Amino acid sequence: MTMPPLADTTSTPPSGLLLRLAGVLSAYGTDTAFTRRDTQPHPTRSALIGMFAAAAGRPRHQALDPLDLPGHPRYTDLSFTIRVDQPGTPHTDFHTTGSGRPRHQQLRTSKGDRRPEGKTTYVTHRHYLTDACFTVAVHGDATLIAHLANTLEHPQFAPYLGRRACVPDEPLVLTPPLTDPLTHLLKHAPLTLPGPPGPDEDRIPVTFWWDTPPPNPTAHRELADNPADFTPHHRRHTVRSLWSTTEHLPAALYAGANPLPALADYRHQLEQPCPPPP
Repeated sequence: MTMPPLADTTSTPPSGLLLRLAGVLSAYGTDTAFTRRDTQPHPTRSALIGMFAAAAGRPRHQALDPLDLPGHPRYTDLSFTIRVDQPGTPHTDFHTTGSGRPRHQQLRTSKGDRRPEGKTTYVTHRHYLTDACFTVAVHGDATLIAHLANTLEHPQFAPYLGRRACVPDEPLVLTPPLTDPLTHLLKHAPLTLPGPPGPDEDRIPVTFWWDTPPPNPTAHRELADNPADFTPHHRRHTVRSLWSTTEHLPAALYAGANPLPALADYRHQLEQPCPPPP
């Protein structure tokens, strides 16, 4: 099979880019309370859109408003295809807060009073993924995609993987704007795998999550992660559908135990100027 050229050579406007969400810790919660903060097994729409709005310096009460771009595209118009390079390992972190403070600094109850003596310590459990890695194809309006590429490379507020304590590895922005990000996700973007493929493996089964129904999905679920309002005290999300498939990708995409050189070389090739037409 003949692979398409690595660099885009058409005059079609870019329609997406690839992000690489990897780090020691990540957390993509949907069912979150103060005493228990969960995580989904993959990035959520809320986490991605929140990261984009923060990188652009949008305040929470304006995070989903139309941007000052031609056509006024919205972050909520974007769609995502998520490739699960490494699912990571679930980890629960045990937290306590409020202990050892003087009475006037102890935690308040829902009525506004201070917590009673002997009950000043508040116990919480926070769930994370450790060493997870996801490559995400972001699809959308060409002007918005260019805006995303610029703001994520020069963010107003530092990006994080679901929670502020979860710092992303480099590179976060894996590609410049592309005309066909899905082809790159399936055939070109280096794979960060938990271990090398076997010597006789030509193809590697990899899980994908899709915003729109793909051919022959293997699983379907509904998730309340579509942000409708990020305003404090009025946060609201709606339910949306997503689908899963298993795609068998070329084993040659494996980036090695240290993936940074392969990732840097891939990005460098995409940034090379396209050859002139014959």
